[in-house]
Amino acid sequence: MRAAAVFGLGTSPAELNPFRAGSTTEWIEGVPASPAEADAILIFGGDGTIHRHLPALVRLGLPVLVVPAGSGNDFARALKLRSTRDSLRAWRSFESGQGHVQAIDLGVITAADSPDLPHYFCCVAGCGLDSLAARRANRMPRWLRGHGGYALALLPILFRPPAPPIRLTRFLGEKREESHKPTLLAAFANTQFYGDGMRVAPHADFTDGKLDVCRIGPMNSLKLLGMFPTVYFGRHLAMNEVEYSQAERACLETETPLEIYADGEFVCQTPVEIGVAAGAMRVITAHPGGK
Repeated sequence: MRAAAVFGLGTSPAELNPFRAGSTTEWIEGVPASPAEADAILIFGGDGTIHRHLPALVRLGLPVLVVPAGSGNDFARALKLRSTRDSLRAWRSFESGQGHVQAIDLGVITAADSPDLPHYFCCVAGCGLDSLAARRANRMPRWLRGHGGYALALLPILFRPPAPPIRLTRFLGEKREESHKPTLLAAFANTQFYGDGMRVAPHADFTDGKLDVCRIGPMNSLKLLGMFPTVYFGRHLAMNEVEYSQAERACLETETPLEIYADGEFVCQTPVEIGVAAGAMRVITAHPGGK
């Protein structure tokens, strides 16, 4: 067997040592140029590292094992890979021919000014409070981002939350729904988690061909501050200001361009269309179904 190892920011080839030990696998470093060069890919890093390599991973179609080693590891969390030990266990099963490989969905963002350049995401895309917090968090030192940086970046924004009007059009089968209202946050989720463990979309399923849409309307700063901890448990859905739905694709328009972030990375500005690439990526999971 041949496997490719990809190392994200802050990681090194030394992190491959536990996977090499006692293994007959032949290892190469970097993303392979073609599927013939490897049987699987291991990515050592967090959501940002995975996000940057998604176009190549989709093109290659090889099984991918995530080893959580980034400042944010929400995609690994969705795959039940919470530590290097979990990933190593999944890898040993895969090497022995008993591993679990699953095709999962990815989200796809298409900006109006570049329709021929789709952007994949694995976890959550959004705008509003999420984008503002992600931008602030990305300016923090890496060690701080990995220890509650997103939450620290979000807290100051909760005291002066902007709620620009957003036109959101959702499509599900033959159903089309359009709304135009002030919005603190609009999140389009392929997985439950973002922001290092926040369950913004507790019912999201990366195998159902749909995105879960969480939209939060205006509320005063005190109420918003009180809501913030509930997002870690998915309890924010009980609030009247929170709308939760599903869509196969959605169009997002604003009077003034707003930044769209996905997996913690800047992607583009509105207007955009956000959809699903069903079964676009193959992942090695810790358990059957990966959930």
